[in-house]
Amino acid sequence: MTDANIVVIGGGYAGVMAANRLMQRRDVTVTLINPRPTFVERIRLHQLVGGSNDAVVDYGDVLAGGVRLLVDTVTRINASDRNVMLASGDTVAYSYLIYAVGSGSARPLAPGAAEFAHPIASLEQAERLRAVLDDAGPTAAITVVGAGPSGIETASELAELGHTVTLVCGEVVGPYLHPRGRSSVANRLAKLGVTVLDGAGSTVTAVPRDAVELSDGRALPSAVTIWTAGFGVPELASQSGLSTDSLGRLLTDETLTSVDDTHIVAAGDSAAPSDLPFRMSCQAAGPLGAHAADTVLSRIAGTQPAPIELGFAGQCISLGRRAGIFQFAHRNDVATELFLAGRSGAGIKEFVCRGTVKQLIDEARKPGSLSWGWSKDGKRQQLLNAKRAEVRAPATA
Repeated sequence: MTDANIVVIGGGYAGVMAANRLMQRRDVTVTLINPRPTFVERIRLHQLVGGSNDAVVDYGDVLAGGVRLLVDTVTRINASDRNVMLASGDTVAYSYLIYAVGSGSARPLAPGAAEFAHPIASLEQAERLRAVLDDAGPTAAITVVGAGPSGIETASELAELGHTVTLVCGEVVGPYLHPRGRSSVANRLAKLGVTVLDGAGSTVTAVPRDAVELSDGRALPSAVTIWTAGFGVPELASQSGLSTDSLGRLLTDETLTSVDDTHIVAAGDSAAPSDLPFRMSCQAAGPLGAHAADTVLSRIAGTQPAPIELGFAGQCISLGRRAGIFQFAHRNDVATELFLAGRSGAGIKEFVCRGTVKQLIDEARKPGSLSWGWSKDGKRQQLLNAKRAEVRAPATA
């Protein structure tokens, strides 16, 4: 028997999965610390902005009954004392800590963007943006900056509602997509009436109050500017003296264990195993959360944790409520020429949104049930070997 007290920081896809999976042992105490009392379906935030979904689920529906939910914010991790400090002033001790704080909007570098552009990466940001759009009215010119999944989905959602939308790409629409899939997305955006600005000259250089300025000198009138370019990671790990990568993700080994402390394990968007992080996505978050829990359970049992093995299937992007695209990919997350578009793409996207929550529910009901062996990436080891060779090279030169 053990009296291990496990704290999970972050109640998103990875954190909830980890907390639920830890309940395979009845002799541990699991506390999930999250700043809000409801689970956020982050992959539906563009729907919240468009008014078709509230993007929240009650924790009672997705969290195992034995997990204690503590609504608070962790302000510091004291690794030497094995406790975390909370915004409320309390401290919570831990035997093991799972770091699953997720990601948010990157700080925009363009002058004026922080003041006049609206991010959409969190529930609160999406709710504020929806109110701004309601106040602006249906004829207001809307500019979406960033042509990754969030930007494409937000532009499509609003254009389908009749808004006048310009999507500023900086480079190309959907950089991850195969050229054939990218062409399909561009065609759908055109049918929705979205003006797409890409290629040379389409980089945002400044965001005044009612405009967006581009690198080719153009100034676009913009009553509402939405910023979806890039993601950042909370600074909790670095501010707590833990080793992180250049974006602030916790540096770990391949078991997801911190390179600084075997009692700290990372999961989801905030993890950087071997400084070769997986793509930030709910597709990776669930398995990473489950593997983080498995690593902790192995250490409690006195056995050697296994390295993470995870591959990808592709990427889903909604293009309004009636269309979407599923871009197939190799296991190493490189897009192939295959894709499904139109209503089929929309159906797959909705299936994934519901299925991701169902995974959490299933894990809550039967801890240890999630399996992802079918999606292993056989090429990751090659990347790891190449990276290690680069590190050794200067010493042997």
